[in-house]
Amino acid sequence: MNYKYRVGCSIENLKGVRDFIRKSLKAHHVPDLEISEMVLALDEMCSNLMIHAHHCNANDLFELRIIIDKDKPYIIFELVDDGTVFDINEFCEPSIDNIVHQKRKGGLGIRLVKSIMDKIEYKASQGQTVCRLTKNINK
Repeated sequence: MNYKYRVGCSIENLKGVRDFIRKSLKAHHVPDLEISEMVLALDEMCSNLMIHAHHCNANDLFELRIIIDKDKPYIIFELVDDGTVFDINEFCEPSIDNIVHQKRKGGLGIRLVKSIMDKIEYKASQGQTVCRLTKNINK
């Protein structure tokens, strides 16, 4: 089953993203704890895309796709965008001690996404960038 959600890059739209993810996953009897984890990771990825690649311009759009095959033990999420992409696999994460010492507000989101998702890939195709996040699930 494939689900698609087009969304403007305003952070006010994040609630709709979270609701879309929850509704799509509940229909496939994914456990609530795993849904919450995936919602948290996707919320972080979408907000980073909105803020850093699109500067919260509500006229810029991206698409969130959820791909669920009942015969596969994982769920695939794709963020499809034509904006500037930030590949979190190439980001050198600051240490927790550094974040605490510098009293930084941010810096943990990427670590959080990497700890929740099992695989994160980026690819460019036909003028678009696709960030694919895979999560193994226990149905």
